[in-house]
Amino acid sequence: MWAAHETRLYVELDDFRGNEPLTFQLIFFAALLAGAIAALSGFGIGSILTPLFALHMDTKLAVALVSVPHLIATAARFATLKGSLDRRIFINFGLLSAAGGFSGALLNAYVGGRALTIVFACLLLFAGISGVSGFANRMRFGRRAAWIAGATSGFFGGLVGNQGGIRSAALMGFAIPKEAYVATATAIGLIVDAARMPVYFSAEWHGITSEWKLVAIATVGVLAGTFGGVHMLKRISEQTFRLSLSVLITALGVYMMLKGFKLLP
Repeated sequence: MWAAHETRLYVELDDFRGNEPLTFQLIFFAALLAGAIAALSGFGIGSILTPLFALHMDTKLAVALVSVPHLIATAARFATLKGSLDRRIFINFGLLSAAGGFSGALLNAYVGGRALTIVFACLLLFAGISGVSGFANRMRFGRRAAWIAGATSGFFGGLVGNQGGIRSAALMGFAIPKEAYVATATAIGLIVDAARMPVYFSAEWHGITSEWKLVAIATVGVLAGTFGGVHMLKRISEQTFRLSLSVLITALGVYMMLKGFKLLP
């Protein structure tokens, strides 16, 4: 029975790979959406594109491929918002978040699993629902709390492989304007990308070069979405921004919960 299911799965994935025009269109529009969401929330590119890429390739290769448009879009987003960077939060929260993420990623192979994914989902759900209900507006981090939040959020994100969502959730504890929020989250993301990219390129160079068309299309899509999203960010109110961010974090929490209970691939 399992053999029949496995054969059917490979047939479906081969069909997906074989229909290049459909694959390219799907990747482009998904990347467009991901870039726009990331411009509004500071995360989303990896969360959307990695599962899509993983439909027809090894997950490790999918993560490596997505890291390329992720880095380019993150750099473009930071270039447009760098004037809004909150340097105090970047130093107190961001550097420890990046260090925690690196530590968590190193332990990922040893302690990852369903239970951890479910705990991660619960953290996201708590943060997202707190934002929707208004509870998060009463939470404010001082310098010491920023260190703890940065290291903890980075560590959990590194363990599960989704640092952007939990980092954005933790940043909700700071009373900063929306542009500063996205700029600071983006700057931290650049540090993380700089640390992980050499590892991905050394391990998956052949796969990345062989799938260059997908990488190029995804890159064009996320860049278009990024510039459109940044334009939209400047037009929405602070209240709408925080509510939208809370909804996105809640949605990611639901997705991770379903994944933890193996209701999604």
